[in-house]
Amino acid sequence: MNGRPQQDSLTECDVLVIGGGPAGSAVAPLLAQKGYRVVLLEKAHHPRFHIGESLLPANLPLLEQLGVADEVRAIGMEKWGAEFVSPWHAHGQAFQFADAWDKSMPHAYQVKRADFDHILIRNAARKGVEVIEGCKVKTVDFLPDDQGVIIRAEHDDGREAGWKARFVVDASGRDTFLANRFQIKHKNPRHNSSAMYAHFSGAVRNAGQAEGNITIFWFEHGWFWFIPLSDGSTSVGATVWPYYMKTRAGRSLGQFLSDTIATCPPLAERLKDAKMVTEAEATGNFSYVSERNHGSNYLLLGDAYAFIDPVFSSGVMLAMNSGFEGAKAIDACLSRPREAAAALKQFDHVMKHGPKAFSWFIYRITNPTMRDIFMAPRNIFRVKEALLSVLAGDIFGKTPIWTGLRIFKVIYYLSFIGNFRQSLAGWQRRRVNIKPVDETGLGVGR
Repeated sequence: MNGRPQQDSLTECDVLVIGGGPAGSAVAPLLAQKGYRVVLLEKAHHPRFHIGESLLPANLPLLEQLGVADEVRAIGMEKWGAEFVSPWHAHGQAFQFADAWDKSMPHAYQVKRADFDHILIRNAARKGVEVIEGCKVKTVDFLPDDQGVIIRAEHDDGREAGWKARFVVDASGRDTFLANRFQIKHKNPRHNSSAMYAHFSGAVRNAGQAEGNITIFWFEHGWFWFIPLSDGSTSVGATVWPYYMKTRAGRSLGQFLSDTIATCPPLAERLKDAKMVTEAEATGNFSYVSERNHGSNYLLLGDAYAFIDPVFSSGVMLAMNSGFEGAKAIDACLSRPREAAAALKQFDHVMKHGPKAFSWFIYRITNPTMRDIFMAPRNIFRVKEALLSVLAGDIFGKTPIWTGLRIFKVIYYLSFIGNFRQSLAGWQRRRVNIKPVDETGLGVGR
């Protein structure tokens, strides 16, 4: 990616952003509003289907700052909490965001990502970003001595285009454009899962204010999500251990998803009269992290840097937050070079903090000890409020949740010891479950 690439016919800009999802559509307008010339290249055309429809309360202040809160409210299904259903317990357990430590963020939204992402990228264009859709980045070359970056891309119609930028931002999501080219992307050795999903009509929802709540159903091979959307459809997906995808055995992906739903009676009951209204899709083993998230003239944002299991719906919030932090770091690098090192160090800290805060719970969420705690939460020393703050995505501000979370972890480890045989067996099963499998024939995609 180094060398001396041709610089003829290049359009100059300050920042070029690769990808028009939540991360790219957050960082781009924030920089444009500071007076930078920003180009955003998106390979698809919005609106386009995307999974990951469940927002967190911590998303809402970010939407306010971007100026799109009213537009998102108009398309969103109010989400006041989350419900967990376990086949190993006789009851479901609901968590209300209003019971978190910070009572000022009592709800979030479920959104169709096609509509949500379209709102964000149109907002970027209104704020002065040059948005080019249907344009796929092909190469990125870094000039010697930090003299800039040359980006070449191809339009849908085959036309080629090039830019010379002072800074490049990889917000390409799971395409992980720069991480792949730097060869710094690695599967997460501590977690491994696959997913398949579709939208359904006619699903049975909760009554009243709880209608829009997300429901998580544990089952033998992983967990399901059930996300009600404002148009009456419901997003349903199964996040499973990799070995399970290998049991598909020639079935269509839609049939395999339906057969998997049938193994979870509480979910099957809510879908007994439902109809699958989109094609089923799947993604292979998808938990990964990159060795680094920045250099002197580039950043990796959101899923372009790391992706963790979506059980706590953290993806959009982490992506958007990385856009806000990235804008601050880039502004320092381009306008206040003396502050660049400190700004990039802070950016690195924030980027690592988010996945770390969620991962401790994700690595243990299928252990019997953790399930028992989730299904019978207590607020000793405000630990339930601290846990709810994590579920709400309130992990970057000044909310004093960390002592409560440390106490929660002590309770977990003591409970683990108290139920040592059962907990150890669960831990050993998980070690087997996360082992990679050959992804050939998993049916990734449609």
